Amino acid sequence: MTVFPAFSGQPLDRADHVRSDPARLAELLAGDARLLRLEALVPELDGEGRLVWDVPNGADTELVFLGLADGRAHFAGVPPEGNADPAYTQRQIWGMLGQLSADDLALYGTARSVLDWHARHKFCARCGRPTTLAKGGWQRDCGNCGAQHFPRVDPVAIMLVECDGRLLLGRQARFPPRSYSALAGFLEPGESIEDAVRREVFEEAGVRVGEVRYIASQPWPFPSQLMVGCLGFGESLELAIDETEIEDARWFTRGEVVEAMAKGPDSASFLPPPPQAIAYDLLKWWLEQ
Repeated sequence: MTVFPAFSGQPLDRADHVRSDPARLAELLAGDARLLRLEALVPELDGEGRLVWDVPNGADTELVFLGLADGRAHFAGVPPEGNADPAYTQRQIWGMLGQLSADDLALYGTARSVLDWHARHKFCARCGRPTTLAKGGWQRDCGNCGAQHFPRVDPVAIMLVECDGRLLLGRQARFPPRSYSALAGFLEPGESIEDAVRREVFEEAGVRVGEVRYIASQPWPFPSQLMVGCLGFGESLELAIDETEIEDARWFTRGEVVEAMAKGPDSASFLPPPPQAIAYDLLKWWLEQ
């Protein structure tokens, strides 16, 4: 099974050579360009659930060059403020995500991540002075000390853990009742992906993991994470749950996972993660192996 998570496959040509050419960017902007219509970081959708695009109006707003489609440039404006709140707090956004096509979802995710970064990083981390947008919005420069800053991506290991044909899933207190998902945690400096998987599983559930396999990744724009999906093989079914990290963790049989994925909210075993999350794709992948 090929795993193709939501927010993947941004359809525009990112055109790095154009980013580095201010004259060409200005020419494209003055031509038949499109500007993504957003209210802060919330997209506007048309009657068919598609992203809405405007003609750039020349307003004094920092614009990020998203890329080209059939030679036509696509831009998005940096909002006054960002929003680094986690995905589960973005209720208005979640109501829209299910309406977007795969291409629109990937394009919006790209725009949201980079626009949020600009809105929250307008001052230099070295000297504290204001920075200016550069390279079409894929860089900020400090005119005072010369530092260059780039949109950040925070890697997160997210993993299914298998042992004796069972699958380890956990839940946090903020999850809806009966919801279980893959364990996850940020990679720390000096860690490989495999190291992070083993550390996080042991910290949260007390399970030692041996072999780790990479499955797929997902850009997650809340605000700018890269979810690195893995499968780890546990060495024991014994659990020692750290309740400061997670509320609960359980081993589920294949039959329980099949039921949850087939019945969704009506499942008697547990409620699976939403389809937009890579954890959902990992569960589908595991069942098809």
